[in-house]
Amino acid sequence: MVESLEQLKARVTSYLDTHLANDVDQSTLAASMQYSVLAGGKRLRPTLTLATVEIFGGELTEDVVRAATALELLHTYSLIHDDLPAMDNDDLRRGAPTNHRKFGAGMATLAGDGLLTLAFQWVTDNQLPATMKSQLALELAKAAGPAGMVAGQARDIEGTGRRLTLDQLRYLHRQKTGALLRYAVLAGGIITVQPAAVQRLLAQFGSSYGLAFQIYDDLMDVVGTTTAMGKRVGKDAAEHKNTYPGLLGVTGAEEQLQQALERAKNAQAALSQLTGRSFAAYDDFLAYFKL
Repeated sequence: MVESLEQLKARVTSYLDTHLANDVDQSTLAASMQYSVLAGGKRLRPTLTLATVEIFGGELTEDVVRAATALELLHTYSLIHDDLPAMDNDDLRRGAPTNHRKFGAGMATLAGDGLLTLAFQWVTDNQLPATMKSQLALELAKAAGPAGMVAGQARDIEGTGRRLTLDQLRYLHRQKTGALLRYAVLAGGIITVQPAAVQRLLAQFGSSYGLAFQIYDDLMDVVGTTTAMGKRVGKDAAEHKNTYPGLLGVTGAEEQLQQALERAKNAQAALSQLTGRSFAAYDDFLAYFKL
């Protein structure tokens, strides 16, 4: 039986509470890293991994939880760096001052660096089989690196102030946000040693979910509130960022969101048909998108 989303989130948060400080050797750096990691958040990425493991009958051992929770460290690093003055220069994240506002840009940069490298330590410093750890580390590096999230951020910077096509914007989002969510789902298949055909469908679900997530985030910057989002809204248009509402309008963006969700649901149904297992647990994640 798959645990509820809240139960899985509690597992991840508990592991972070208990273990993060153990691997940091400098007190200010530790405080800066903990400040952002423990500030809250939906924990969607590691919980997607854990839910996928449970769908396939896997056990959520401490080693599995450690490897899955590594993704939250890496995701948080990306948020800290994204908020820096040299990037988006944001003052608010998860309803609190951003890391560089509290600790300064230098320490915030180092906190992000520490979380990025610690993520790979947690993926590999456990008792999972060596081949499994190697595959997880490889896929995580590809998702987070210069062919994945970092490339998406670079496209975002270069695209600011000029109008991208829909295909260019979709590709940007697939890298910037979709790559880590794709990995989150795929990692559950790697941990439970699924065949290639199943892993491909898991990756398809994750990619479609990731695109939907970014489109939704774009929409909330237009129709959401700072209180609800925990960060400043309305800044994408002010900074001439390329977004779905900016390119297609709110209605067009909503249509693109529904198409991405439909592709995710198609992959979910195909997974059920191929494996004979219920993937109803993914419904809780798809319920995140409420307009």
